[in-house]
Amino acid sequence: MREYTFTGFEDSAKKYPSNVALIYLGEKFTYYQLKKLIDKCASGLFKLGVKPDDRVMLYIPNTPQWIIANYAINKIGACVVPVSPIYTAYEIEYMVRDAGIETIICLDTNFVYVKEVMERTQIKRVLVTTFVDFLPSWKKIVGYLFNKIPKGNVEKSEKVYSLKRVIMDGEDDPPKVAINPDRDLAYIMYTGGTTGFPKGVPGNHTGEVSYIRDIMEDVLKGYVDEGRDVVLMVNPLFHIMAKGFCIAFGFNYGNTVVLMPLPEVDPILKAIERYRVKWMLGVPALYRMILENDRLDQYDLSSLKFCYCGGDVLPVEVFRKWKERYGIPIYQVYGSTEAGHVAYSLLNKEPKPTVVGSPLKSRKCIVVDSETLDKLKPGEVGELLVTSPYTIKEYLNKPVETRNSYVSLNGEVYYRMGDYVKMNDDGELEFVERTADIIKYKGYRVSASEVEAVLQDHPTVIGACVVGVPDHKVGERIKAIVVLKEDAKGIGSSELIKWCRERLAPYKVPQYIEFRDMLPKSKVGKLLRREIRDEEKRKLEKEKRKRNG
Repeated sequence: MREYTFTGFEDSAKKYPSNVALIYLGEKFTYYQLKKLIDKCASGLFKLGVKPDDRVMLYIPNTPQWIIANYAINKIGACVVPVSPIYTAYEIEYMVRDAGIETIICLDTNFVYVKEVMERTQIKRVLVTTFVDFLPSWKKIVGYLFNKIPKGNVEKSEKVYSLKRVIMDGEDDPPKVAINPDRDLAYIMYTGGTTGFPKGVPGNHTGEVSYIRDIMEDVLKGYVDEGRDVVLMVNPLFHIMAKGFCIAFGFNYGNTVVLMPLPEVDPILKAIERYRVKWMLGVPALYRMILENDRLDQYDLSSLKFCYCGGDVLPVEVFRKWKERYGIPIYQVYGSTEAGHVAYSLLNKEPKPTVVGSPLKSRKCIVVDSETLDKLKPGEVGELLVTSPYTIKEYLNKPVETRNSYVSLNGEVYYRMGDYVKMNDDGELEFVERTADIIKYKGYRVSASEVEAVLQDHPTVIGACVVGVPDHKVGERIKAIVVLKEDAKGIGSSELIKWCRERLAPYKVPQYIEFRDMLPKSKVGKLLRREIRDEEKRKLEKEKRKRNG
């Protein structure tokens, strides 16, 4: 298998040039138009000095520019580093240094953070875009006139360029670059670190193509009306789940992708109705918000046939209510940044809410005892390990983290998923529980250790423990237990939350802070985060019993 990340899109552009590839804020782009923009972007970036093996940060939300730049960067042999558009300068600077990034593509509203980082790092060029760069002028005028479009201040300098201008000045025939799909990186995605710093997860072209091909051959075959289906993309494309889903379900089949810039319920429902969406991906919180929407009856969602969910545990009541309301189930997708897409609900059988799917053929899954790493029998609960011949089994510049997260068994290197599951008799994975270090808030994966490290950087804090408190609406809310220095005075939760807001993306900031004299530790001094988590669960159960009399 020697294919590139952009191969499927190129094939679709040849086969279906006049098909609508993308719909964004009502504007339609055919495969021919989108491919032309990708080629011009690749040419423009190359002329600016972006070369093979360079790392380019994509610091923008779901927009046509994200898709254009993602494919263009790969076409010239460079590596995409997609990050959340709500990251702060503190987070961005770390990733820029860690990945050796010299080029950033950002939104105008994020330029203020990039400017701050430019002054302290090796950044050579910044390409700025807006939410509406590729929309007609009249839509831009109306949007800005009624304050519907956020706008940021961009300071001109020799390092700052307009992404749109770079694309428009590019050539239709980009330079031909030799790419080794087994060796050259297609992306580096960042995920939470257990030592307080995000970890860069490198992926080559072969690794990305491997699970996309599995999905198309083993999950979707016989269910997709090639070149005719419509796929709704709400989840952020900087996440591996959404990116892979968008490519596999949409572009590689010549289908139409309806791209939503923000996860707002009414625009989502209107898009499903207007464009007759057949396929959809969401997180549990999105499905819950849809079901709780007061205007749900006003929308015709009858075109929906296949709804997938991932990123967090799917609550049984959401699964049940969705089926009762629309007569179709919610299927699941399961994976991680390190292992890629791992398992999918198969479409030829009724899914169960606790079953996260059947492993894809390129992903080998085993359930083991987390202490001894002995393989367990079907039905026994243990930690899930995953391997694939196509994945890169290390973190960028993180040898200690790599040793902690990857294990060698019988000559194969497995990634420790950190989730406790059991394998049922049908070979499907049933989710039981995740480790206490990972918190899932609104589908986002938050590393407890990363938040703890930021809190412990505060001059008055000597210890911190961060846990997820179960919440039926958002999955888990983030709570921090903090120990202050003896001479600390006048320090309250509001100041520490402000401290976190200045250094972390909004979804990582604790909602609650509790002060204590000490934290539970093991005999060797390891923080017993699970003990705190269990304590919070007991508190919730006690409150629930009290309310119920």
